[in-house]
Amino acid sequence: MESNVKVQRQEGAKVSLMSPDQLRNKFPWINTEGVALASYGMEDEGWFDPWCLLQGLRRKVQSLGVLFCQGEVTRFVSSSQRMLTTDDKAVVLKRIHEVHVKMDRSLEYQPVECAIVINAAGAWSAQIAALAGVGEGPPGTLQGTKLPVEPRKRYVYVWHCPQGPGLETPLVADTSGAYFRREGLGSNYLGGRSPTEQEEPDPANLEVDHDFFQDKVWPHLALRVPAFETLKVQSAWAGYYDYNTFDQNGVVGPHPLVVNMYFATGFSGHGLQQAPGIGRAVAEMVLKGRFQTIDLSPFLFTRFYLGEKIQENNII
Repeated sequence: MESNVKVQRQEGAKVSLMSPDQLRNKFPWINTEGVALASYGMEDEGWFDPWCLLQGLRRKVQSLGVLFCQGEVTRFVSSSQRMLTTDDKAVVLKRIHEVHVKMDRSLEYQPVECAIVINAAGAWSAQIAALAGVGEGPPGTLQGTKLPVEPRKRYVYVWHCPQGPGLETPLVADTSGAYFRREGLGSNYLGGRSPTEQEEPDPANLEVDHDFFQDKVWPHLALRVPAFETLKVQSAWAGYYDYNTFDQNGVVGPHPLVVNMYFATGFSGHGLQQAPGIGRAVAEMVLKGRFQTIDLSPFLFTRFYLGEKIQENNII
């Protein structure tokens, strides 16, 4: 936590480190049992409605002339060129020229000519990459390196607790991985917890497992905030993470062999928070051939082949 806060402060964030006593004095409703240290954002903190932000971004780009077409990509038409590397190894470079898109409520597909393909297909981006030939090669080679992104189901719960923390309550992330924040002004709260690898639910559907809250979330919430012992769940929903199984961080930029496919995927739950910066970075790469504002080269696809993980501690 100290290391993370150091990085945050270097980037201009005003973050305070608090001892258990300081934490208890600031937020008397917190049980500090098992807490060694806490970090607290002191400025420009808050949360946003993801759907509203997404719709705002969508309407803005539509006003700038972007055309949205709803359909399913079924095929890429590409050309190939064989080249030799500096150590005389043969590699095949592909360039996509056409995308076949199956339209909704239709048996037909629409051919779309293209110069650039940006794979921002989220939890299904690995399927799109495979259609373009990504990962079609011997294991252990760059050609055989797949995009390690898959759908993972996550639950969000909303509960009511009249005796719960008041309006000054920040977003709280517990050492157990459980998190919560207030939802509106009516003593409602929103939160959840990511499952362990052994607890991962079947992503085939979006049914909510209410037992997961009872058994894996509520006990941690009630331990950290004793008032939550009397909470009552009001509603819940499930959604997908575009989960990067390699290091749980995003994949940004071009594929080294499918030369006009660019990635913006694999954010493992952080996507909308990072979306404005990622969008700018991909635009810079497409238009200028390099990252300019922020160097995101550690997030390139090639790290999967090189085995270079981007590890991040204390995330939920």
